[in-house]
Amino acid sequence: MGKHLFLGDEAIAQAAIDAGLSGVYAYPGTPSTEITEYIQNSAIAKERGIHCHWSANEKTAMEAALGMSYAGKRSLCCMKHVGMNVAADCFMNAAISGINGGMLIVTADDPSMHSSQNEQDNRYYGHFAMIPMLEPSSQQEAYNMVYEGFALSEALGYPILLRITTRMAHSRAGVTTRESKAENPLQTPADGRQRYILLPAIARKRFRALIEAQERFESVSEESVYNQYFDGPDKRLGIITTGIAFNYLSENYPEGFPHPVLKICQYPLPQKQIQQLVETCDEILVLEEGYPFVEEQLKGVLSLGIRVHGRLDGTLQRDGELTPDAVGKALGKPITRYYAIPEIVEQRPPALCQGCGHRDVYEALNEVLTAYADAKVFGDIGCYTLGALPPFRAIDTCIDMGSSITMAKGAADAGIFPAVSVIGDSTFTHSGMMGLLDCVNENTNIIIVISDNETTAMTGGQDSAGTGRLESICAGIGVDPAHIRVMIPLKKNYEEMKAIIREEIEYRGVSVLIPRRECMQTVTRKKKASKK
Repeated sequence: MGKHLFLGDEAIAQAAIDAGLSGVYAYPGTPSTEITEYIQNSAIAKERGIHCHWSANEKTAMEAALGMSYAGKRSLCCMKHVGMNVAADCFMNAAISGINGGMLIVTADDPSMHSSQNEQDNRYYGHFAMIPMLEPSSQQEAYNMVYEGFALSEALGYPILLRITTRMAHSRAGVTTRESKAENPLQTPADGRQRYILLPAIARKRFRALIEAQERFESVSEESVYNQYFDGPDKRLGIITTGIAFNYLSENYPEGFPHPVLKICQYPLPQKQIQQLVETCDEILVLEEGYPFVEEQLKGVLSLGIRVHGRLDGTLQRDGELTPDAVGKALGKPITRYYAIPEIVEQRPPALCQGCGHRDVYEALNEVLTAYADAKVFGDIGCYTLGALPPFRAIDTCIDMGSSITMAKGAADAGIFPAVSVIGDSTFTHSGMMGLLDCVNENTNIIIVISDNETTAMTGGQDSAGTGRLESICAGIGVDPAHIRVMIPLKKNYEEMKAIIREEIEYRGVSVLIPRRECMQTVTRKKKASKK
């Protein structure tokens, strides 16, 4: 117990440890990565033997966390927002089976796409699955929600989704921790076969049970300390605010709220408190980070006699993060541009590190492909995605994790030649292996470049699941070992790399090229660590 200066991610991690966590399961993804890293570096976690190894992807993480919950232990599953798309199969069905030991699922959403392909708001996933959700407005609230959330999950019998955003994950505040609890004993559910075997006859019963549980979820939400009603003298406007948006509202009214305010940080929506606000005020303004999740639901339940303002009517922008300025503008206040970038600051686009092996791969690939007018290169998610930018401009697509192989396959099936996939070692084991199996099964005419820097570099150098095993994985899937070619991407090997690429392009079948050189950043960190 004590006072600490925590990132939101760190507050979540410490709360989980203090609440009796037995295991965290995750795949690295900004802005969620630091949760697992904090637990990995925790002396208490090491002493207790809390499981904290990285999973191959978010689906395997979700399933393992559910398995730990089945054993009666408390489990935490963490991912960035797009990771939920990978884990959705298990996520939706875990809402049907329910849980045994407490299970919290953290989704770290990324409004403004600081390091993501989209801005999706995963409150819609929680609503879709019909499970309770929590959304902290401060680091202390994030700690409290996790510390108490495992017990709430066990009391309700369902997993709970905790939704944070980039600013909550990566900003610091003082957090008071609480007494550390012991882990749950090992105890499997007595009715496990009637809940965890989702044959249609059982699943239908479980779905009805989930529907019946909604009334209790709503009752708990109505009574939650995280949903608060603040009265105000000016009833012309009522404000509904969620999560971190409550901070932005508070910054605009440091002396107190002139209007009635309903702070919502636990879902389902507290209908009685909403009704109280609606009956009291002339108009409603909804302030929420992400999509118009609350606003859309309000328009579905409120009478037509009251106007609702927010993202849907243009009072707030539809894309990007909220800021105190954006909230102030929505409130009709004069705005000072606190967030303008000074003119003296030169905008610099991201770039591959000097000395990065990906650079040598793209230079060789670009030169070889000049001889093929119809060549297309299908990229993937990782540092090497920066190959899309000058000076390389080396890839033509980048959609989602693992898509480079399957998109290249589809293009090859359509007649594109050569169809080249560029994927990283960690992304390959995350979701590229299944696409390779499709290629092997049809002997697709394709070149797959697994650019291996022996780490998950984009998110800070976490362990990569395929390190030291890529060749055996590809051979096990069925690639002809003669066409699994390993290269060392260095300038002295440049001509050899080009020759190998040309040879494999001319081979009619599945070729896997593995340029392997350790990430410059991890090499630098290892050297610094060895000098201490």
